[in-house]
Amino acid sequence: MIPDEKVREVADRTSIVEVVSDYLPLRRAGSNYLGLCPFHSEKTPSFTVNPAKEIFHCFGCGVGGNAFSFVMRIEGLSFPESVKLLARKTGVEIEERQLTPAERKSQDEYARLLRINELAASYYRSVLLNSTEGEAAREYLVARSVGDDVSEAYGLGFAPDRWDGLAKHLKNNSVEIDDALKLGILRKSENGLRDLFRNRLIFPIKDTRGQVIAFAGRVLDAALPKYINSPESPLYHKSSVLFGLEMALQSIRTSNSAIIVEGYFDHLALYRAGVHNVVATCGTALTSTHSSLLKRHAEKVYTLFDSDSAGKKATIRSMELFLEQRLPVYVISLPAKDDPDSFLATHSRDEFIGLLDKSRPAFEYFVRSVLAETTPDSVDSKVRIIDEIVPRFRKISDSIERDLYEKEICRLLGITVHAFRKRMSGGKIVPRDIQNFNNHAPTDSIQDTLLALLLNYHEARAEIMRSSLETLFNDDYLELANFLVANLSDSDSSGNLSHLTEQITKPELKALFSRIMVSDAYLADIDWRSVLSECTKSHEKKALASIKEIAGRLAVLEPDSIEYKQLLEQADALRTRKSKL
Repeated sequence: MIPDEKVREVADRTSIVEVVSDYLPLRRAGSNYLGLCPFHSEKTPSFTVNPAKEIFHCFGCGVGGNAFSFVMRIEGLSFPESVKLLARKTGVEIEERQLTPAERKSQDEYARLLRINELAASYYRSVLLNSTEGEAAREYLVARSVGDDVSEAYGLGFAPDRWDGLAKHLKNNSVEIDDALKLGILRKSENGLRDLFRNRLIFPIKDTRGQVIAFAGRVLDAALPKYINSPESPLYHKSSVLFGLEMALQSIRTSNSAIIVEGYFDHLALYRAGVHNVVATCGTALTSTHSSLLKRHAEKVYTLFDSDSAGKKATIRSMELFLEQRLPVYVISLPAKDDPDSFLATHSRDEFIGLLDKSRPAFEYFVRSVLAETTPDSVDSKVRIIDEIVPRFRKISDSIERDLYEKEICRLLGITVHAFRKRMSGGKIVPRDIQNFNNHAPTDSIQDTLLALLLNYHEARAEIMRSSLETLFNDDYLELANFLVANLSDSDSSGNLSHLTEQITKPELKALFSRIMVSDAYLADIDWRSVLSECTKSHEKKALASIKEIAGRLAVLEPDSIEYKQLLEQADALRTRKSKL
């Protein structure tokens, strides 16, 4: 713990104007100083520094405090760390308690390992820039439109296609090989030491202070594995490290948001396009430590994973983690078969920002993904869908958000809120819990009546034909109606049509014809015009209900899926039929 008198001494020696000026330009405005806020995006300065009171305040986002809190926020440091940082700048000595032998040993080892990684990074960088062995990698980067400025920003390197290049370099710099083995960048083999990343493009992985703590190596061809990452070490714990965070921190704080991608080249593609608030997982699934880390710097998160099965699982897993952190998370959807690299190769940054603006809340994405995979067309399927949704639904902490999602889920499933809550409590859903359940059962009563009219009244037959058979019948009914129209004359009536049975070869049509023939007594002496009018109105309502059902299904499908296109065509056909009624 730092003594209070030392904190006061650092505060007394610190000028908040000088501290803030190290991070952003300020201009004098009366007795205060103004600048663009580093913690949110703005075009008109609202970030105010008062040198007399040694405080700052942003009238745009409401952030304020003293020099310590400014450094804590912009550097992502704890209070003691911010005090020590300003103490070094102001020349205040803060006595540290004497380290134990074990702590001193651990600290010395950490420093040695950092030096080894820095030596390795400079070696890989030198090979890429200056060696003939790096020619293939240089050509690869040119082919992928990676310019010198981007290469420099990432500190890209190349591990030559030989086993002992790095090992020799480290030995020449008096490195203890046992330390390099702890980092995993060298491995022991029957032939001696060998380099882990042979013949690979190198991405240095850094901590938030820009120190190299690990590496990722990518092949230049289609060989597998595509990537190799440094193993766990005293410096590197992949479950708590996000690639590119040190490059993204300023942009994340300015935009109050972060974009998470899966791959190193996905990250690079966005950075190259001018999207800098982006981080990537280091060849591992997102963890609770990752989500906690992002919550320290961002107010919302966007995921941009592949659209394949693995990518969808990663999206849903990240949603669960951020729901637990109470951090809003959205899903960016790229066109099918595109990743960030391929999309930005043919689209502008503004077009990508357009996709960002259209991103959906991750929970909404999840619900619609579940509905797209399982059609809610029965009690059983709806129960299965609810059972999959409920565990994630429970993680939503905001009561208003929970209420809105509950209503939307019930609307999409066609169930009552009572049924949803009953299932959440472990109860069973029965048919009466399903809204309009019976409406989903197939019915043919309208088409039965229309066929009976067509058989019994030649005037009705003429009227039905004028309406177009396709607008009133479908499937077997349409096929039978076409057959009857082609084989009936104005003098035919249902009393002398048994001979047609022999001409109908299709069993389904024969059964339908005989059923209509033996059950049409209810049409005797009726006003056929009135019945036909009622049937037409009922058919119109049924067609409209079908269009609504299709619209509900379209809402949960991806626009580029085959089923989406088929349903769209079906809806168009129904609208056409409806317009002719």
